[in-house]
Amino acid sequence: MTGLLEKLRYARLVLTASIGLNSLMLNAQITIAEYNPTSTLVVPEHIITKAKYPFIDVHSHQLLYTTEDFNKLKMAMDTLNMKFMVDLNGGWGDKLKDKVENVRKNGMSNRMALFANIDFQGFGFVQWTEYTVDQLKEDVANGASGLKVFRELGMTHVDIHGNRIPINDVRLDPVWAACGELGIPVLIHSGAPKSFWDPMDERNERWLELYKYPSRSYANSTIPSWEQLIKEQHEVFAKHPKTTFINAHFGWHGNDLEQLSTILKKFPKMYVEFGAVIAELGRQPITAKNFFETFQDRILFGKDSWVPSEYVTYFRTLETTDEYFPYHKKYHAFWRMYGLGLSDEVLKKVYYKNALKIIPDIELSMFEK
Repeated sequence: MTGLLEKLRYARLVLTASIGLNSLMLNAQITIAEYNPTSTLVVPEHIITKAKYPFIDVHSHQLLYTTEDFNKLKMAMDTLNMKFMVDLNGGWGDKLKDKVENVRKNGMSNRMALFANIDFQGFGFVQWTEYTVDQLKEDVANGASGLKVFRELGMTHVDIHGNRIPINDVRLDPVWAACGELGIPVLIHSGAPKSFWDPMDERNERWLELYKYPSRSYANSTIPSWEQLIKEQHEVFAKHPKTTFINAHFGWHGNDLEQLSTILKKFPKMYVEFGAVIAELGRQPITAKNFFETFQDRILFGKDSWVPSEYVTYFRTLETTDEYFPYHKKYHAFWRMYGLGLSDEVLKKVYYKNALKIIPDIELSMFEK
């Protein structure tokens, strides 16, 4: 009888503990999107709000209309030590001309350049190529310092017959050639991170981003494969060796710097900028630092989205040897990052010297006194 009572008492304790544990787990349930633990690691931290050297951001998108807009921009740039910015949303024709005039009128001509864009409406008509080349020449004469090609080329742009326009479409060859003749760079964004084409499952490291933004998943879409888009882009580089190309977002090879090294060696006039992919570099500090040292003459500073507070992550990654710090957007990188601790010589090239080589009409005196 005593043994039976002991067993019943033990069973009651187990049941009570189980109920308590289940209740605790129920109250503590969170989603993977919410899980964001605070690190208990204690290591030196260096929060850098101003770049060590003046820098040029070659990848920005601005909406500037009023004098107040320009004043706010200038103040933010000064705070960051950004001496010059490239606004990639220049447009074409009268729109570009008006934007250039607005920049001049607000005293920012020595702080900002505009890149022209291409109007793909009517692509396929006989005169489209001739008209577009003439428009580009006019835009450069009116103050455009380069050409920006958005990711829609190759992905969603269609011709007058409804067919996809490949990045390497021969009807675009005169445009790329004209850029070389005019001495302006082409900043080209092709594709997206390769993970956007992978199944959205537990093996996809961009799962959280795709969960938050389902439209970024191309796994079951009519968009061509990542490999096809990159192949088309590289065929353009090969076909136009006299034109300077800036491959946006490290050409989506920030997670494979060995392959990117091969690409850079193959195309001597191709540069890269790391807008929106600094997290890829911060998770491989040894490999990334070696890459920066090897290709120090071909890397440009780019940020992409204009959020001044986020530049801290870029400065910290490039300038410090800090360990295990977070990226500013969890959905881009669930991993922690490490600083590369680049030398002053490499920093100066990345921050401004390389951009000065390929973007026309930037005042050298603003950088070296």
